[in-house]
Amino acid sequence: MTRLLRARAAGVALLAASIAVTLAGCEQPGAVTSGASDASSVPSSVTSGETLTGELVVLAAASLTEAFTELGTAFEARHPELTVAFSFGGSSGLAEQVVAGAPADVFASASTSTMETAVTGLAEADVGGADDLSPTLFATNSMVLAVPRANEAAVTGLADLAREDVTFALCEAHVPCGTASAHILEAAGITALPVTYEKDVTAVLTKVRTDEVDAGLVYITDIDHTVTGIELPAEVNTTTSYPILALPEAPNPAAATAFTRFVLSGEGLAVLANHGFAAP
Repeated sequence: MTRLLRARAAGVALLAASIAVTLAGCEQPGAVTSGASDASSVPSSVTSGETLTGELVVLAAASLTEAFTELGTAFEARHPELTVAFSFGGSSGLAEQVVAGAPADVFASASTSTMETAVTGLAEADVGGADDLSPTLFATNSMVLAVPRANEAAVTGLADLAREDVTFALCEAHVPCGTASAHILEAAGITALPVTYEKDVTAVLTKVRTDEVDAGLVYITDIDHTVTGIELPAEVNTTTSYPILALPEAPNPAAATAFTRFVLSGEGLAVLANHGFAAP
Protein backbone atom coordinates (compact mmCIF):
# COMPACT_ATOMS: atom_id res chain seq x y z
CA MET A 1 0.00 0.00 0.00
CA THR A 2 1.27 3.45 -0.88
CA ARG A 3 2.03 5.54 2.18
CA LEU A 4 1.71 9.27 1.79
CA LEU A 5 3.89 11.57 3.85
CA ARG A 6 2.29 14.92 4.59
CA ALA A 7 3.80 15.88 7.94
CA ARG A 8 7.22 16.23 9.54
CA ALA A 9 8.57 13.12 11.20
CA ALA A 10 8.48 12.98 14.97
CA GLY A 11 11.12 11.59 17.31
CA VAL A 12 12.79 14.46 19.18
CA ALA A 13 13.57 12.31 22.19
CA LEU A 14 14.86 9.44 20.05
CA LEU A 15 17.18 11.72 18.10
CA ALA A 16 18.60 13.31 21.24
CA ALA A 17 19.13 9.96 22.92
CA SER A 18 20.58 8.14 19.92
CA ILE A 19 22.96 10.86 18.84
CA ALA A 20 24.52 10.94 22.31
CA VAL A 21 26.48 7.74 21.58
CA THR A 22 30.06 8.41 20.41
CA LEU A 23 31.58 5.88 18.03
CA ALA A 24 35.00 4.38 18.50
CA GLY A 25 37.94 5.40 16.34
CA CYS A 26 37.89 9.15 17.00
CA GLU A 27 41.66 9.25 17.00
CA GLN A 28 41.88 8.80 13.24
CA PRO A 29 42.53 12.19 11.57
CA GLY A 30 39.70 13.17 9.26
CA ALA A 31 37.46 10.35 10.49
CA VAL A 32 33.77 11.16 10.75
CA THR A 33 32.43 10.35 14.20
CA SER A 34 28.96 10.24 15.65
CA GLY A 35 27.72 13.36 17.42
CA ALA A 36 27.05 13.88 21.10
CA SER A 37 24.89 16.29 23.02
CA ASP A 38 27.67 16.44 25.59
CA ALA A 39 29.83 19.54 25.04
CA SER A 40 32.94 17.36 25.41
CA SER A 41 32.43 16.15 21.83
CA VAL A 42 33.66 19.45 20.38
CA PRO A 43 36.57 21.74 21.24
CA SER A 44 36.24 23.38 24.65
CA SER A 45 37.78 26.73 23.73
CA VAL A 46 34.45 28.54 24.02
CA THR A 47 32.71 28.85 27.35
CA SER A 48 28.98 29.48 27.66
CA GLY A 49 29.65 32.99 28.99
CA GLU A 50 32.00 34.15 26.22
CA THR A 51 30.77 37.03 24.11
CA LEU A 52 30.65 36.20 20.41
CA THR A 53 30.83 39.03 17.91
CA GLY A 54 31.21 39.67 14.20
CA GLU A 55 29.93 37.36 11.47
CA LEU A 56 29.71 33.58 11.42
CA VAL A 57 29.67 32.10 7.90
CA VAL A 58 28.14 28.63 7.58
CA LEU A 59 28.25 26.57 4.39
CA ALA A 60 25.45 23.99 4.57
CA ALA A 61 23.72 21.45 2.35
CA ALA A 62 20.55 22.71 0.69
CA SER A 63 18.45 20.14 2.55
CA LEU A 64 19.41 21.83 5.82
CA THR A 65 17.98 25.22 4.80
CA GLU A 66 14.92 25.32 7.03
CA ALA A 67 16.46 23.59 10.05
CA PHE A 68 19.69 25.58 10.01
CA THR A 69 17.88 28.87 9.42
CA GLU A 70 15.91 28.20 12.59
CA LEU A 71 19.09 27.22 14.42
CA GLY A 72 20.81 30.38 13.20
CA THR A 73 17.99 32.58 14.49
CA ALA A 74 18.13 30.89 17.89
CA PHE A 75 21.91 31.18 17.99
CA GLU A 76 21.78 34.90 17.19
CA ALA A 77 19.23 35.36 20.00
CA ARG A 78 21.77 33.87 22.39
CA HIS A 79 24.57 36.02 20.97
CA PRO A 80 23.08 39.38 19.93
CA GLU A 81 26.44 40.80 18.86
CA LEU A 82 26.88 37.99 16.30
CA THR A 83 25.42 37.70 12.80
CA VAL A 84 25.01 34.26 11.23
CA ALA A 85 25.28 34.15 7.42
CA PHE A 86 24.36 30.95 5.58
CA SER A 87 25.29 29.75 2.11
CA PHE A 88 23.12 26.76 1.16
CA GLY A 89 23.78 24.60 -1.87
CA GLY A 90 24.91 21.25 -3.18
CA SER A 91 27.41 19.63 -0.82
CA SER A 92 29.98 18.90 -3.52
CA GLY A 93 30.06 22.54 -4.64
CA LEU A 94 30.37 23.73 -1.06
CA ALA A 95 33.23 21.29 -0.47
CA GLU A 96 35.03 22.79 -3.46
CA GLN A 97 34.61 26.24 -1.90
CA VAL A 98 36.09 24.96 1.36
CA VAL A 99 39.14 23.49 -0.37
CA ALA A 100 39.55 26.65 -2.45
CA GLY A 101 39.87 28.68 0.73
CA ALA A 102 36.46 30.34 0.93
CA PRO A 103 36.25 32.53 4.06
CA ALA A 104 33.86 30.23 5.91
CA ASP A 105 33.70 29.10 9.53
CA VAL A 106 31.55 25.95 9.48
CA PHE A 107 30.78 23.29 6.87
CA ALA A 108 27.77 20.97 7.19
CA SER A 109 27.47 18.38 4.43
CA ALA A 110 24.77 15.93 3.35
CA SER A 111 27.42 13.30 2.68
CA THR A 112 30.30 11.81 4.64
CA SER A 113 32.25 11.21 1.43
CA THR A 114 31.89 14.86 0.44
CA MET A 115 33.08 15.93 3.88
CA GLU A 116 36.04 13.56 3.63
CA THR A 117 36.88 15.06 0.25
CA ALA A 118 36.92 18.52 1.81
CA VAL A 119 39.08 17.39 4.72
CA THR A 120 41.53 15.62 2.39
CA GLY A 121 41.72 18.70 0.19
CA LEU A 122 42.48 20.92 3.18
CA ALA A 123 45.24 18.55 4.28
CA GLU A 124 46.75 18.43 0.80
CA ALA A 125 46.72 22.23 0.74
CA ASP A 126 48.71 22.21 4.00
CA VAL A 127 46.02 24.16 5.85
CA GLY A 128 46.98 24.42 9.50
CA GLY A 129 45.23 21.85 11.69
CA ALA A 130 43.70 19.95 8.74
CA ASP A 131 45.47 16.72 9.67
CA ASP A 132 43.72 16.65 13.04
CA LEU A 133 40.15 17.27 11.88
CA SER A 134 37.34 14.93 12.96
CA PRO A 135 33.96 15.93 11.51
CA THR A 136 30.98 14.94 13.64
CA LEU A 137 27.79 13.28 12.45
CA PHE A 138 24.69 15.08 13.70
CA ALA A 139 21.75 13.71 11.67
CA THR A 140 20.59 11.35 8.94
CA ASN A 141 18.00 11.62 6.19
CA SER A 142 16.29 9.38 3.67
CA MET A 143 14.66 9.83 0.29
CA VAL A 144 11.02 10.12 -0.76
CA LEU A 145 9.14 10.53 -4.03
CA ALA A 146 7.57 14.00 -4.16
CA VAL A 147 4.58 14.77 -6.38
CA PRO A 148 2.49 17.93 -6.84
CA ARG A 149 -0.53 18.16 -4.56
CA ALA A 150 -2.89 17.76 -7.52
CA ASN A 151 -0.89 14.76 -8.79
CA GLU A 152 -2.59 14.88 -12.17
CA ALA A 153 -0.28 12.15 -13.46
CA ALA A 154 -1.60 9.80 -10.75
CA VAL A 155 1.89 8.80 -9.61
CA THR A 156 1.70 6.27 -6.77
CA GLY A 157 5.24 4.91 -6.63
CA LEU A 158 8.62 4.46 -8.27
CA ALA A 159 7.24 2.14 -10.95
CA ASP A 160 5.30 5.06 -12.42
CA LEU A 161 8.57 6.79 -13.33
CA ALA A 162 8.92 4.26 -16.13
CA ARG A 163 5.70 5.45 -17.76
CA GLU A 164 6.20 7.42 -20.96
CA ASP A 165 3.66 10.04 -19.87
CA VAL A 166 5.40 10.76 -16.55
CA THR A 167 8.18 13.34 -16.22
CA PHE A 168 10.47 13.54 -13.22
CA ALA A 169 13.47 15.45 -11.88
CA LEU A 170 16.62 14.31 -10.09
CA CYS A 171 19.59 16.02 -8.52
CA GLU A 172 22.79 16.11 -10.51
CA ALA A 173 24.85 12.95 -10.08
CA HIS A 174 27.76 14.60 -8.24
CA VAL A 175 25.69 15.92 -5.32
CA PRO A 176 24.56 13.62 -2.47
CA CYS A 177 20.85 13.65 -3.39
CA GLY A 178 21.81 12.68 -6.94
CA THR A 179 23.97 9.80 -5.73
CA ALA A 180 21.14 8.59 -3.50
CA SER A 181 18.61 8.90 -6.34
CA ALA A 182 20.78 6.87 -8.71
CA HIS A 183 21.10 4.14 -6.08
CA ILE A 184 17.33 4.04 -5.58
CA LEU A 185 16.48 3.84 -9.27
CA GLU A 186 19.06 1.12 -9.85
CA ALA A 187 17.79 -0.89 -6.87
CA ALA A 188 14.22 -0.52 -8.12
CA GLY A 189 15.16 -1.51 -11.67
CA ILE A 190 14.06 1.83 -13.11
CA THR A 191 15.96 2.73 -16.28
CA ALA A 192 13.90 5.76 -17.35
CA LEU A 193 15.77 9.06 -17.43
CA PRO A 194 14.66 12.33 -15.84
CA VAL A 195 13.72 15.29 -18.00
CA THR A 196 16.01 17.48 -15.91
CA TYR A 197 18.95 17.23 -13.52
CA GLU A 198 19.01 19.97 -10.89
CA LYS A 199 21.91 21.48 -8.92
CA ASP A 200 20.48 20.53 -5.51
CA VAL A 201 17.42 19.08 -3.79
CA THR A 202 15.79 22.49 -3.37
CA ALA A 203 15.77 22.94 -7.13
CA VAL A 204 14.19 19.51 -7.62
CA LEU A 205 11.48 20.37 -5.12
CA THR A 206 10.80 23.64 -6.90
CA LYS A 207 10.20 21.76 -10.17
CA VAL A 208 7.63 19.60 -8.38
CA ARG A 209 5.96 22.50 -6.57
CA THR A 210 5.50 24.45 -9.78
CA ASP A 211 4.11 21.43 -11.69
CA GLU A 212 7.02 21.50 -14.14
CA VAL A 213 7.46 17.77 -13.54
CA ASP A 214 5.18 15.01 -12.32
CA ALA A 215 7.58 13.78 -9.62
CA GLY A 216 11.00 14.19 -8.10
CA LEU A 217 13.22 12.35 -5.63
CA VAL A 218 13.94 14.54 -2.61
CA TYR A 219 14.73 14.11 1.07
CA ILE A 220 11.90 13.25 3.43
CA THR A 221 12.69 16.45 5.34
CA ASP A 222 11.77 18.50 2.26
CA ILE A 223 8.13 17.39 2.28
CA ASP A 224 5.74 20.14 3.38
CA HIS A 225 2.20 21.32 2.63
CA THR A 226 3.12 22.31 -0.94
CA VAL A 227 3.75 18.74 -2.15
CA THR A 228 2.82 15.17 -1.31
CA GLY A 229 5.48 12.62 -0.39
CA ILE A 230 5.20 8.96 -1.32
CA GLU A 231 7.27 6.67 0.87
CA LEU A 232 9.80 4.42 -0.85
CA PRO A 233 10.22 0.71 -0.09
CA ALA A 234 12.85 0.21 2.58
CA GLU A 235 14.73 -2.28 0.42
CA VAL A 236 15.50 0.35 -2.22
CA ASN A 237 15.75 3.49 -0.09
CA THR A 238 19.06 4.87 1.15
CA THR A 239 20.19 6.84 4.19
CA THR A 240 22.30 9.98 4.00
CA SER A 241 24.48 10.99 6.95
CA TYR A 242 25.23 14.63 7.78
CA PRO A 243 28.63 15.60 9.26
CA ILE A 244 29.53 19.06 10.56
CA LEU A 245 32.95 20.65 10.98
CA ALA A 246 34.33 23.86 12.44
CA LEU A 247 36.82 24.71 9.71
CA PRO A 248 40.52 25.20 10.42
CA GLU A 249 41.68 28.78 10.00
CA ALA A 250 38.06 29.93 10.31
CA PRO A 251 37.77 33.75 10.32
CA ASN A 252 35.65 33.49 13.49
CA PRO A 253 36.91 30.34 15.25
CA ALA A 254 35.19 31.00 18.57
CA ALA A 255 31.80 31.34 16.92
CA ALA A 256 32.48 28.31 14.70
CA THR A 257 33.15 26.12 17.72
CA ALA A 258 30.16 27.50 19.60
CA PHE A 259 27.76 27.00 16.69
CA THR A 260 28.97 23.42 16.14
CA ARG A 261 28.38 22.75 19.83
CA PHE A 262 24.94 24.34 19.57
CA VAL A 263 23.93 22.06 16.67
CA LEU A 264 24.97 19.04 18.78
CA SER A 265 23.17 20.28 21.90
CA GLY A 266 19.79 19.10 23.11
CA GLU A 267 18.17 22.23 21.71
CA GLY A 268 19.85 21.81 18.36
CA LEU A 269 18.89 18.15 18.09
CA ALA A 270 15.29 19.00 18.93
CA VAL A 271 15.15 21.52 16.07
CA LEU A 272 16.59 18.95 13.66
CA ALA A 273 14.09 16.30 14.78
CA ASN A 274 11.22 18.74 14.37
CA HIS A 275 12.30 19.14 10.75
CA GLY A 276 12.27 15.39 10.19
CA PHE A 277 15.94 14.48 10.60
CA ALA A 278 16.82 11.22 12.32
CA ALA A 279 19.77 10.16 14.44
CA PRO A 280 23.06 9.05 12.86
